[in-house]
Amino acid sequence: MEIASKAQLRLAFLRWAIVTVPFVLLLGFASGRLVPSGDENLWYQMLQKPAETPPGWVFPVAWTALYAMMGLALAMIINARGSRLRGLALTLFAVQLAANLVWSPLFFGAHQVFWALVLIVVIFVLALATTLVFGRIRKGAAWLMVPYLAWLCFAGILNYQIDRMNPNAETLVEGQSAPQMKI
Repeated sequence: MEIASKAQLRLAFLRWAIVTVPFVLLLGFASGRLVPSGDENLWYQMLQKPAETPPGWVFPVAWTALYAMMGLALAMIINARGSRLRGLALTLFAVQLAANLVWSPLFFGAHQVFWALVLIVVIFVLALATTLVFGRIRKGAAWLMVPYLAWLCFAGILNYQIDRMNPNAETLVEGQSAPQMKI
């Protein structure tokens, strides 16, 4: 059995990154487009928001960068073929990403501000577990997840404040008995 050179290992990582980065970005984009979100969402426009809420353009920029870093971290872990923790790491990553992808439809589509907050806490716990396991495999992969953890904290604070400021948020859009979903 031959040991791969550093150049071969880098090439293998790049091959994975060419797949994982666009894949994670595509999933994130698809989740964000299932329902109108941000300033495109009439219900969201009607919500009272905390002063710390960034302008609407910040969210797609931030999520693009975060999903790209998550895709790179994923490629690093997929490429760590010898690790006994790799299966656990990939499972945790998939579960936290699936939970992440449910948040936009839950918040913007179903108008469930409280349950979206609960979901952010779940996502954070799963992402933290993912990051810790990633760190035992590849430290670089764990560091790529840190901005995501920070953003989840910030998003959780915003979500909490929106929940407190809008106790009847799910009833804000009059004349709409069903959630604002795109078909």
